[in-house]
Amino acid sequence: MDNLTDLPNAEGFFGEYGGKFVPETLMFALQELEETYARLKKDPDFLKTFDHDLTQFVGRPSPLYFAERLTQHYRGPQIWLKREDLNHTGAHKINNTVGQILLAKAMGKKRIIAETGAGQHGVATATVAARLGLECHIYMGAADVQRQSLNVYRIKLLGATVHPVDSGTATLKDALNEALRDWVTNIDDTYYIIGSVTGPHPYPMIVRDFNSIVGRELREQSVTLFGGFPEAIIACVGGGSNAMGIFYPFIKETEVQLFGVEAAGSGIETGKHAAPLNDGQPGILHGAKSYLMQDKNGQVLDTHSISAGLDYPGVGPEHSNLKDSGRAKYLAVNDEEALRAFHMVTRLEGIMPALETAHAFAALDYLTDTFSDTDNIVVNVSGRGDKDINTVATMDGISLE
Repeated sequence: MDNLTDLPNAEGFFGEYGGKFVPETLMFALQELEETYARLKKDPDFLKTFDHDLTQFVGRPSPLYFAERLTQHYRGPQIWLKREDLNHTGAHKINNTVGQILLAKAMGKKRIIAETGAGQHGVATATVAARLGLECHIYMGAADVQRQSLNVYRIKLLGATVHPVDSGTATLKDALNEALRDWVTNIDDTYYIIGSVTGPHPYPMIVRDFNSIVGRELREQSVTLFGGFPEAIIACVGGGSNAMGIFYPFIKETEVQLFGVEAAGSGIETGKHAAPLNDGQPGILHGAKSYLMQDKNGQVLDTHSISAGLDYPGVGPEHSNLKDSGRAKYLAVNDEEALRAFHMVTRLEGIMPALETAHAFAALDYLTDTFSDTDNIVVNVSGRGDKDINTVATMDGISLE
């Protein structure tokens, strides 16, 4: 497994996945970004600034919290929660945006763009742009603008412009398409902060590296709190940044099982889902080769998930490689299971998870029986659920108006 931590290779591939499948216009920008990152990730001053911002601005380290009542509920392994919901802006997304905004500053970029689904990456990007006084534009599917109205308003309060995207399914895939079009048009002064471990090289590597602070903290915290590494780590997977951030520092530790949880939507068998690792085929989307949902002609299929952040037909190339190598296992839970887990965790632990995170909690129903009561498993709480109140209320048949 050692070679898995050495990836991507020089061409940006994780095994057969990844690469740069982009218009020639973007090749120079990607090369500039790759060279800048290669230089700065070894620069003591850059690393010192990044660490300072994570502690003083984001509020790291996030706690590793023992979920006592959840553990009692399952009558099995000891369940621990890595509390990324306690970060500034309410999710893991801020870790990556803090790092990338420093790259943008070093490259002299004055204009920031990003795509967002659940809105947490949009909020995090708008936050760091406001902190540095940079112009910021956020692309968001029109359907997601409606179901994530709270985060849309937060983005606007931070001074960024929200661009609703009506094309296609009006969700994350379409927002990313528009962000790429913007970048091609404004390549000279614009930095594109991609929010997940997707897109062309070097983005999957950069996002993974910045968010791997989560897994690096967990290595130290688990040894301190229960004397060793956990037997398993569970995290939801859309594009895959929160899962990759906690998985990556444990790839060599083969005794630690890694479980990614995709969105089964209305059910895998219905085709109305967002689970390419469970029901997809390798293909090329948004500049990289990876598993994706596509028809026999290679056309990208529409997706469905109760959670806007998981409602995406592709996945990061490193996750695709982890699937094929067998180092990580990927399962999927449906909307109903995620909603039930949302309510369960809220009532048992007093912690309201994002609907994305609720998918990871729902997987406990399938996994806890395979562990003993002396085992420790960690659920990555990728974000908090304030943003999802309207969606949950609607699903529960409650009007908040």
